[in-house]
Amino acid sequence: MDNILSICQEVADLAAVQKPTDLFDENSQNDRVFKSMAIDTLEELMRYGDWQELTSEAEIYTICGKSSYRIEDVASNFYCILNNTIYIKDHQDKVVGSITPQQWAKEKMYNCPSLDIKFKIQNNCIKFLKAPPANLKIVFTYRSNTICWDAKTYEEKSRITKNTDVPIFDKYLVRLGITWRCFCRNGLDYAEAYNQYQRELKKRFGTGAATEDINLAGVDCGDGLTSGVIVYAQNDCQSCC
Repeated sequence: MDNILSICQEVADLAAVQKPTDLFDENSQNDRVFKSMAIDTLEELMRYGDWQELTSEAEIYTICGKSSYRIEDVASNFYCILNNTIYIKDHQDKVVGSITPQQWAKEKMYNCPSLDIKFKIQNNCIKFLKAPPANLKIVFTYRSNTICWDAKTYEEKSRITKNTDVPIFDKYLVRLGITWRCFCRNGLDYAEAYNQYQRELKKRFGTGAATEDINLAGVDCGDGLTSGVIVYAQNDCQSCC
C-alpha cells in the first residue's frame, strides 16, 4: 500500500533529485515542491472525469412543502451529479432533470401541468420546480471530490493531510503525473514523460469508466424501442407499465 510520500520519493529517484522526507515540513522548499506537485496531480485526476473510484450515492428524504435541498447536507464530498441518475427509490417513480433555466421560467410562469418531478441544480442545492410529496426517498449518484484516504482509519479525504495518506487513484498513474511535473520543474525534458502520462490516463479512465448513462428522463409508449432502462412515473403511460 503506497502512500503519497513513498510515491514522491520514487519520483525523486527517477529524476535524480533530492528525496522529500516530510511533505508537510514548511521549512523545506524541496518537500513543499513535492507536496504541490502531488496535490496538482491528484486534483487534476479528480476533475478529469467520472471515475468509478469517485462514484458515490446519496439520499434525500423530502419534507412537506420544501422544494430546495442543500447537497452538502447529504453529500459533504459532493463534486458534481451524474447525468440521469436521480430517481425516487421507494416508489420507482422517475425524476426528470436537470431542466434548463428557460424551461424552469416557463413552467413557473405558466404553471404547466406535468406528471414528472422536475429539478435543477443551483447554488449547490437541488431545487424542485414544485415541492414533492413528503417522505419520498430521492436517490442520486454523484462524483465525489475525494483524492485520497487515511491509511489507518480508511476515511476518504478531499485533500492530503499526512505523509501516509494513500491516493485513491492508481499508484502508477499518480507517479507518472508527478514525474512529468518534476521533470518540468527541474528543467528536464518532460515531453516523453508527459505523453506517457496522457496515454496511461486515457487507458485507465477507459477501462474504469462507468457504462452508458441509464435514461431516466423519458419514456416511449409507441412501438419503437427505447435504449437504456426506463423507470415510469406513477400515473404516466399506464399501458406501458
